[in-house]
Amino acid sequence: MTASCRDAKVCSDIIGSMKEKIEPLEATLRESADYLNGSDQERAALDKSYDQQDVISKELTKLEEQMIPAGYVTPVPSDYDDLPQLKGRATVEMLVKKAEGEKFDIEGKLFKEANMKMIIDGYAGELYLSVVVFFVCSNGRMYLKHLLQHKIAPVTGGNFVDLVQKGFYNNMDIQRSDGFVVQTGDPAGEAEGYVGTPSKSVGAGKHGERLIPLEIFPLGDKGPFYETSIEDEGRGGEATVLPFSAYGAMGWAREEYDANSGSSQFFWLLFDSDLTPAGKNVLDGRYPVFGYVVEGSDFLRDMKEGDIIVSAKVTEGIENLQQPK
Repeated sequence: MTASCRDAKVCSDIIGSMKEKIEPLEATLRESADYLNGSDQERAALDKSYDQQDVISKELTKLEEQMIPAGYVTPVPSDYDDLPQLKGRATVEMLVKKAEGEKFDIEGKLFKEANMKMIIDGYAGELYLSVVVFFVCSNGRMYLKHLLQHKIAPVTGGNFVDLVQKGFYNNMDIQRSDGFVVQTGDPAGEAEGYVGTPSKSVGAGKHGERLIPLEIFPLGDKGPFYETSIEDEGRGGEATVLPFSAYGAMGWAREEYDANSGSSQFFWLLFDSDLTPAGKNVLDGRYPVFGYVVEGSDFLRDMKEGDIIVSAKVTEGIENLQQPK
C-alpha cells in the first residue's frame, strides 16, 4: 500500500500509528463486553471505543489523501465547464436547531443543537470501509486503492459546495424526514431549486433553476458518465465507486424520470450497508453520492420536518472549488 503513496515514509508512519491504536480499541471493546447489557460501565466502555475508532478513522483519512496521485483530475466533459466543479475534497460543517426551542433527543441525551461535519466529494474511506477490512481483506485493499484514485463527483460536489459558500442553505428548513431519508434544499417560493446562471448544455428549470447533470461513477470505469442512469445504460446491478452503503451518505435529489432535474435539493440516507448493499439497492446508479457525514450523524435520527439549518459553512477545501470558466 505504501507503494501507492506519494510519500511512502509518510504512509508507513501513518499505518504504524494506526496499528498502535488498534490494540487499545480492542481492549475497550473487550471491556464493554465484560459488563451486563445496558449497564453504565458498558456505556462508558463503548464511548471509549467510539472515541478510539474516531481517532483511527482520521488517520485513515490522512492515508487516503496520500494515495491520491499528485495532480490527478477526474475527466469531466468540457460541456460542463460552465458549472462549478470540486477538484478534490472539501469539509462542510452544518448547525441545525429545532423550532420553538426544542432539543434533539439522541438515546435519551438532550442537545440544544445538532452539529454535523460532512466530507464532500471525498475519497470517503473513513465511513465506507472499516479499519478491519482495511488491514485484513485483500479485496478491501484493492477496492480502497481504486476508490482513492478518483475524485468521485466533481460536478455534484462542486454544485453543493458552491451553494454552501453562497449561504444558500442558511436558515432553510428540513423538508422531508420519513425514516428513510432526511431531505432539504427546496427554497421558499415557486422555484424548486437554486435560481442562477444555467449551464448551456443542461439548461434551466421551469422557474429558472440552475440544473446539473446526473453524474454516476460505476466501479471499474475511468470516470463518471453523465445525463443518464445506470439502468438507462443497461448496467443495472453494478456497484458505483461511492455507493449508498453508509448511514449519513449524501445523495443528490432529482425528479424520478428526468436525469437532469437536480438543482439544490439533497438528502441524507438513514440506512446502512446491511439494508442497502452496494449495487443491490434502489438508489445506486440512479442518484449520485457526493459525500458522507463523518461527525454528528446520530442527529439525523431525530431530525424532523421544520427543523432549521442555522448555518452551513465550508471549513476546509474551498481552494478546490473551481468556478465556471
